[in-house]
Formats: sequence, C-alpha cells, structure tokens
Amino acid sequence: MNSTNRTVVVTGIGATTPLGGDAASTWEGLLAGRSGISLIEEDWAAELPVRIAGRIAVEPTETIPRPQARKLDRSAQFALVAAQEAWQDAGFTGRAGEEAAVDPDRLGAVVASGIGGVTTLLDQYDVLKEKGVRRVSPHTVPMLMPNSPAANVGIALGARAGVHTPVSACASGAEAIGYAIEMIRTGRADIVVAGGTEAAIHPLPIVAFGNMMAMSKNNDDPQGASRPYDRDRNGFVLGEGAGVVVLESEEHAKARGAKIYAEAIGQGISADAHHITQPEPSGNGIAKALQNLIDNTGLKPAEIAHINAHATSTPQGDIGEIKALRQAFGDDVDHMAIASTKSMTGHLLGGAGGVETVATVLALKNRIAPPTINIDNLDPEVDADIIRGEARPLPEGTIAALNDSFGFGGHNVVLAFRTV
Repeated sequence: MNSTNRTVVVTGIGATTPLGGDAASTWEGLLAGRSGISLIEEDWAAELPVRIAGRIAVEPTETIPRPQARKLDRSAQFALVAAQEAWQDAGFTGRAGEEAAVDPDRLGAVVASGIGGVTTLLDQYDVLKEKGVRRVSPHTVPMLMPNSPAANVGIALGARAGVHTPVSACASGAEAIGYAIEMIRTGRADIVVAGGTEAAIHPLPIVAFGNMMAMSKNNDDPQGASRPYDRDRNGFVLGEGAGVVVLESEEHAKARGAKIYAEAIGQGISADAHHITQPEPSGNGIAKALQNLIDNTGLKPAEIAHINAHATSTPQGDIGEIKALRQAFGDDVDHMAIASTKSMTGHLLGGAGGVETVATVLALKNRIAPPTINIDNLDPEVDADIIRGEARPLPEGTIAALNDSFGFGGHNVVLAFRTV
C-alpha cells in the first residue's frame, strides 16, 4: 500500500529504566517524582570524579535467558526487554508470520543507540590485554555493532520491511521513532517497532563526559544531582535503559481491534551546524525543528498542552531550549506544561528519546504529566511553565504533546503526539 498521508497511531509501549523494569513501574515512579539515581558502588568507581548514575532497576536477565543474554551487549538486552513488552502490549504473542494479524514483510524495526556496544568493546579489549587472544569472545563484533539492538529486535519479532539504526547522539531514540512514523506514513510498513537504548555506565564514558565538564559531580547527593532548570544545576547524570513503542497505521490497528494510546502526528528535524558538543546558544536550530514540525504536520501551537523537554540539567542547554520554544511558539508557550523526566531517570543518551516518548504518550493517555524534581531555585531565565513538585492534570478535549530530543553534533528532533 503506497500513500503519503496515512494516520499513524501508538498501539504498544515498553520500557526498562532506572525507575522500573517495565513501562508501568517507570510511569508510576515518574508520577511519584521518584529519583532513580544512586551512588556507583563498584570498586572501579571509587576514585572517579563522578560516582553517580541511573542504574537499571531490574536486570534484563530477569526476562532474557542467561545463555541468550551472554551473546548480547547490555544495550541490546535492554532493547529486547522493552520491545517484547511493547509487542505484547500491542496485543501480539508471537513473531510476525505466526501472528495472523502481522505480515512480516509489512513489519519494520527502528531501534537507535547513541554509542552502541561500548561496554562490550572496552571489556573485550581488557580481556585481550589481560588474558590473551584466545579468550576474546567470538560474539564480540555482533555485540558491539551499533545496529545490534535493532537487528536483535528485528530477528526476535520477524521484521522484514526494514530494520534501521539512526545514530544521532542523544537525539537517536527520537529520530528512530520519527523515521518509523515516516515508514508507515509512506507505505513501507504497516507496523514498526521503534525506540532507543543505551548502556554506557563504564569508567571511560563517565570520565570522558566528566572531563568535558558535562556531568554533575554531586556525589554526596545522588538523588538531587539531576536538577534541570534549577539555578544551581551543574551537569547531567548518566542513566541507562530503553524505551520502545509499537507504531501502526490507524487503518491496520482498527482492523484488528487494537487499543490506541495516541496519534503519532509527526516530527520536526534540524541541525545547528554550530559545534560538535556545545548547543547553539540562541536556540535557533531547535526553533527551526519546532517550526518544521508545525509546517510538516499542520499542528497548531494552541493545541500543545504538554512538552517532555530535553532539559538535561546543563547550564546552557536548558536555557537554549526555552529560548527556542519562545521563538517558535511565542505566547502560546504560556499554556504548555513543561517537564524534564531526566530529573528522575538521568540522561539515557540514545535511549532518552524512546523512554521520554513512552512518558509523553502516557501523559496524553492518562491526562496527567509528571513533574520535574530537584528545582529548589528556578533559574530566572526559565521563562516558561515548568511542572514542579507533583504531577499535573492535563486539559480535557483534543490536546497534543511534544517530546524534544537534541544531541551532540547539533542534531534536533521534535516528535508530536495527540489524544485520540
């Protein structure tokens, strides 16, 4: 079926995060304003300048058999856990082809990672140095490949319409979902399983981010370290996990009687072309992505009731995003309830867009948005309505919500969803 304007809907969600091993427990933690950040207890972290992170709440081996897990990098393990949950939540129990409602040639998978199998790469290099050539795992290459999470999800579900891995740093997960929307809208697939994953809690990435002055060193208060929009924020906190959604053409979903969480309206994309790590300070690139979203979808700013912001807790980034919202939407920003769930999960890098899309969709479905925690003193430059302290009900009627994701290299991706 070839069309360029098919309506796309969300029919399944899955997640594994520092707040919980599935979407329900993660959502419960977000609404409760609970932090998933803790001190890294392993010996390797004892002398590091940064010793805090958002560890996964439930190890993937609780779901994935250990023999299979040993052949997968943690990033792929997380992706499989979240994808299998989303697949079952969408009403499926077997692989495409086994399911009468799913043609494998009409099923796709788009699962992103910003860094890929970095822990496998670094750990196996240590094995090579310390134990010799013969001890290096023969599974190393398929484990460390950035496309490994997407490939393993595609194999597990039987997806043959295309399996893809966008890599755009911290915008990767959102870009994957945007790509999946277009796969369905343009007729390449009827169903696409999409999201992002990351597993980078390892000494080298932590030290490297720390030496860039990008991470919080508030080791004495792990749960209070991620503080987007607070005047005293001093960097992001690294998290791990995955978030995945099942996207489907509305026609296909209704034909099989699927439950529908929300409409996936579309995406806006731009690039800053400014600096490899620093955000463009005026927010012009982000504003362009927001404007592209409006132009591409016909969404009206007045419809937007909630924004799950990128806001990582960095001094420049948080303010640049607010400036961009004002540039693109003007006074309409005043009625948009904005939250940063990274205050609770930490920053999942390439997994952030996936997890935060799950949160955005659930906020619309349940008409309530989670808070931003740890704002003791709101930065006076934050000229917007930030949800603080406790979750906030969202308006009745047809409303939309955005998920913002931005990454090193100046990648800007904005996703839009609407109530059904």
